[in-house]
Amino acid sequence: MIQPATRMNDLTASVFSELAAKKAEKAAQGHDIIDLSIGSPDLPPPQEIRDSLAENAREEGQYGYTLKGTSDFQEAVCHYYKERFGVSILPDEVLQLMGSQDGLAHLALAYLDPGDIIIAPDPGYPIYSACARLAGADLYTVPVNEDNNFMPDLSLIPLDILRRAKMMIFNYPGNPTAALATKEYFKEMISFGLKHNILIVHDFAYSELIFANNEPISIFHIPDAKKIAVEFNSLSKSFNMAGARIGYLIGYPSLLKPLASLKSHIDYGVFLPIQNAAVKALTSDYSFLQEHKETYQARRDVLFDSLTENGWNVRKPDGGMFIWARIPPHYTSLSFSLEAIEQGVVVTPGNAFGMGGEGYVRIALVQSDERLREAGLRLTSLI
Repeated sequence: MIQPATRMNDLTASVFSELAAKKAEKAAQGHDIIDLSIGSPDLPPPQEIRDSLAENAREEGQYGYTLKGTSDFQEAVCHYYKERFGVSILPDEVLQLMGSQDGLAHLALAYLDPGDIIIAPDPGYPIYSACARLAGADLYTVPVNEDNNFMPDLSLIPLDILRRAKMMIFNYPGNPTAALATKEYFKEMISFGLKHNILIVHDFAYSELIFANNEPISIFHIPDAKKIAVEFNSLSKSFNMAGARIGYLIGYPSLLKPLASLKSHIDYGVFLPIQNAAVKALTSDYSFLQEHKETYQARRDVLFDSLTENGWNVRKPDGGMFIWARIPPHYTSLSFSLEAIEQGVVVTPGNAFGMGGEGYVRIALVQSDERLREAGLRLTSLI
């Protein structure tokens, strides 16, 4: 038997496979399952976006290679950033991607050599650690938790790590922690990158899901950020277009060039009707985005209230589409998740996001208020 590459040994999905098998077993037995494990929006994009996609898909001339993002798409991103965040960017500072996960994985390949280090949060979104392994680079993690208010002390990173580090990834609102950082911390991050010549990578996927009147912070709110930083964003969570796979990276053209060159050897661009639908979304009147945020804030409150009123003391998220919940000490993250499936609720064990996630589970706000309320009742029966 031909063996796969050894790099695949570090990319096992055993935790998810075990949960999927358990979920399938319970569903086959006729149990009612509330799946809160994956952050995939359960609601559709606005009607005008769906109409745009359908109309364009019916046109005969839409099915060729696009090769890259259209100028209309790049200009739409510029318009969106100016209107939503007050940030001015130029069209050549936008690189279109097949979703930000695609970009994160390939950015590491474009920048990192064996022996280089990528610094990432622990717990963190799994692609952050996986992209290091795919590139053959080394991973150094910084703890992200309540003790440091989800803003790691960069001064604690050893000098020998800093000498080899080429890239640092962080994300606010956080996944899985659903936490925010201050603007002062963003400034510290940029100063850190400039001082040590480390590319700062901000994953801004949840930019439109920020609650309690907190303001979204783009890395480009910080002076000099373009000298050392890039920012990922996408339409997956903001416009419910996760399956369409369209996102982008923003930064100086010189910082985007390595990824653009790599991707020119990997794919042939996003389907043109999807690009056109994205342009429609990014240049809309944005009324949908306010409703969208209110929907998720209401869901957060429903699930938070259901959990806390029934005895589970969890932290209320600042943003994003998850509750990051500390579990009782007699459980491991996996054992709790397996017991939760027995109660008909699927959550993600915290250790799937790194060793720092042990003792937690991530619960996605991807069901109706009624189903979230019921999930809260089922989950608190384990507390």
